[in-house]
Order: sequence, then C-alpha cells, then structure tokens
Amino acid sequence: MDRDELADFLRRRRSVLQPSEVGLPPGARRRTPGLRRDEVALLAGVSTDYYTRMEQARGPRPSTQVLAALARALRLTDGERDHLYHLCGHEPPRNGDPHVGPGLLHVLAKLDDTPACVISDLGEVLVQNRMHILLAGDFSARRGLDRCVPWLWFTAVEERHRFPADNWDELSHHHVVSLRATAARRCGDADVTDLVRRLRERSPEFERLWNEHEVGAGTGYAKRMIHPEVGLLELVCEPLLTPSAARHLLVYYPKPGTDAQEKLDLLRVIGTQVLSG
Repeated sequence: MDRDELADFLRRRRSVLQPSEVGLPPGARRRTPGLRRDEVALLAGVSTDYYTRMEQARGPRPSTQVLAALARALRLTDGERDHLYHLCGHEPPRNGDPHVGPGLLHVLAKLDDTPACVISDLGEVLVQNRMHILLAGDFSARRGLDRCVPWLWFTAVEERHRFPADNWDELSHHHVVSLRATAARRCGDADVTDLVRRLRERSPEFERLWNEHEVGAGTGYAKRMIHPEVGLLELVCEPLLTPSAARHLLVYYPKPGTDAQEKLDLLRVIGTQVLSG
C-alpha cells in the first residue's frame, strides 16, 4: 500500500468535485475548492476520522468495500477506480464489478422527479436516487446479499408486501430469467454460481423455476407497487444497460392511463415533509 500516493490522490480528487455534482447543497462560502472531508466521508459511509487519516497518509489499509464506496463518492472513472485499488494493494474488480461511474451517477442525479436506481447484473442495488428511496426503501445501510433483490425476493418473503400478491408469480419468473441471462453471459464466474447455488438451497420456488430453464429479454415491464402512504402505483420499469451489461439503470415511470403520476407527486411532497421535519 502506498499511503503517500493514496493521500495525494484522494486530496486531488476531492478538490475538483463541487457539492452540486454529488447532490449536496452548496452551503456557505468555502475556504478551499471542492468537497470537505466530512462530505466525502458521508457519501462513502465511513467516519470523518477514518477518511481524514487516509488523506494524512496514516490510515489502515482500506477494504475493497470501502474502496468501492470511495470510488462512487468521488465520482471516479473506471481508470481512476483501478488506480485507487492498486494504490491500496488490491486487484481491481472485474466480473461483477459494482462500480458506478460518473456518467451514470450524473444521469441518476438529473432524474429528481422519477424513481431510478442502478443495480448490478446480479440484482444488487448499488445506488438509488431520492425518489427511488421514497418508493422502495433505503438500501444504503444493507450489506452483503441483503442488497440483492433476487435474494430478498426468494428468501425474505416479507419483502413481497410491496407488491400485489397476484403479481408474485410474474415477478418470480422475471428474477429467475434475469439471473439466468447473467449466468449464461458470465459462465463460471464465482459470484454468479455462488448466488445461484445458495438460492437453490434456500428456496424451493427458485429451484423449481430455475429447472424450467426459461429465458427472456431484459425489456421494460409493468410493475405494480404498494406504498404505505399513497397506495397502489401502476408503473413501468425500464432497464437501461451499460455497454458491458454489468450494471443496469432502472427507471420507473407512470403507466399511461393510471393515477401513478399524481401519486408519485404526492410521494415527493411527503418525502420533503419528512426530510424537513
């Protein structure tokens, strides 16, 4: 681990980011350009003291989980992300890469009135915008497989309360078909085979559907969701893939001819009241 180079790299990347680029208010006049250390720490989900020690070249060797969070917080490109890993003596992730680059994060930030999130090809929720958090709940504090939507769907069935029961079979098929497409594209990758194995062991429903060997395309599909404040929303979920298909930007928009837009508008107001209360 090269602590001096790591410290310099972090300081320089922090200095060129503006609060508006990462969804933070500008605040009062700043004595130095860029983000403050506490802001980077907040965005990465680490303590200010931990991050400060890294910038002072006296911190411990960060884990790959911390590096992934820092790469997102500092809006690193793929090349910059790889450099960060190398400075800390880690091999950059390849298959199943959870990194969300600045382009996707920029698009996500612009969708301020539309629920949207970025997920991995295994269904792991990587980052959400504010409207998606209000609609589907906050995944930022979840760890491991608890961030993976297919895992939650088949092993924690209480998570299904957000959807009408008459849509459960359709959604189960959708999760299995999507995971099978990933398994075919990334044949033999350890993270894929491990998730499939664990799901087959834990869920008889998943095992049955997996053995049916259905396939399908990742196109937009209707999604009915139940929210405790605004009730049933009739939405369309449109997946937009990155060139590598390793990450999907999911955009939820109102199904034409329904009252979903009015309910999303109400949800945005309710969320503002909660945040300011």
